[in-house]
Formats: sequence, structure tokens, C-alpha cells
Amino acid sequence: MEAVIAVFALLFVLLLGLGAYATVKVVGAAKRGVDRGITQARRTVEDHTLRAKSFAQPGAAGELAQLRLALRTSMRATQDALHAAVAEDASLKESLGLFERLSAHGHELDDELKRLESEPDRTALAERLPELRERTERITRSADSLRWAARDRARRFAEDDLDTLSAQIDVEAGALRHWATPQESRTTPPPWPEAPAADAATAGQTWPETPQSSPAPEPTRPAITPPGPRPTYPWQKKPRPESTT
Repeated sequence: MEAVIAVFALLFVLLLGLGAYATVKVVGAAKRGVDRGITQARRTVEDHTLRAKSFAQPGAAGELAQLRLALRTSMRATQDALHAAVAEDASLKESLGLFERLSAHGHELDDELKRLESEPDRTALAERLPELRERTERITRSADSLRWAARDRARRFAEDDLDTLSAQIDVEAGALRHWATPQESRTTPPPWPEAPAADAATAGQTWPETPQSSPAPEPTRPAITPPGPRPTYPWQKKPRPESTT
């Protein structure tokens, strides 16, 4: 009885542990989903704000907003393209590692551009704009190069696979249409026997006889069965011998 109680207690503890683990996982997944949604919403709002500043604010402030918007758009597009491609092509892991190193420089430049948006000295800001513009172009050019290289690689693989598939389909289609071509291996029927030369007595075509066509000859039988010995009876007279003279 005590063993049964111990088993039930152990099962109860295991169920509690599994329930707690499942609860933690569900809460963690929900929290990550909420954080992802908040991050996406914040990013969208910030992008719209930068786009509005680039059109509304003239001078250095508007150009800073344009640089930040171009940098963020290029880095985000390259990140999404590489993460989507590396799941199908493991050789892109090295490219992803290079992008992560480039991303560190991109975040550093984005933070610097964000701080300079509140710079009151517009003259000093205008002097730094050429250097900031050059850094932004270098980073975005590298990011765009990685992104387009990954897309070209994926498109090339897709074209090669399509070519192989088309060749296989052509071969299969030819095999399916094989019934329409004449069969060279078809056996020809045997020829008919030639007719012998016509005689003066018989004219017409005669067919050669095969062993199975002519029946076996039957033994000849006489036309009239010869008479057998006639029986003699006691009341008959003996024949007299003929007298010879």
C-alpha cells in the first residue's frame, strides 16, 4: 500500500513539474512575441518620424534624418535576406558573420547620427556631414553587396534546379510518347509458300503437306471375303467319287 502511495505521489510531482515547465515556456514565448511586436512598432514609428524629418527639416538636420533612414533600411533588408537564405544554404554562414561585424559599425554610426540630431551648433554639424555621409555610403554599399550576392546565389541555384527539372520532364515526356514511334523489334510473320510450277495434267496451286495433315495409311482389305469351310451334317450323303474312264 505504501508503494502505491509513493508511486502516485511521484506521478503528482512529475505532473506539477511538467505543468510548471510548460507554463514558463508559454509565458516566455508570449513575452518574446510581445517584445517583438513592441520593437517592430517602435521601429516603424521611428522610420516614419525620420522620413517626416527628412522632408520637413531643411539643412543639416534633414540630411541627418536621410542618412539614418538610408542606413537602417539597407541594414534591415540585408539582415532579413541573409537570415532567410542561410536556412536553405549553409554556405552563407560566413556571409552572415561578416554582416554581423558590419552591423556593429552600422549601430555605432546610427547612434552617432541620433546624438547629432540634437546638436545645437549647426556650423560644426555641417562640417561633419561629409565624413558622416561617406561612412554611411560605405556601410550601405557593403550591406547592399552582401544582400544582392545572396539573392543572385539563390536565383542561380533556382535556375539550375529548374534546368535539371526541365530536362527530366523532357525525358519523361519522350518516354510517355514512345507508343507513337514504330517498334523496330517487332517480329515479321513467316512468308507464304511459293506455288509449284504448273504441269500439263494438273493446273492450279498445291499446298505442301505437313506430317500432321495426312492421316496414316490403312491396311488394304480384299474386295470379297473368301468362303470358309462349310460345315457337314450326318444326314448328308457322302459325295461319290467321280469315275474316271
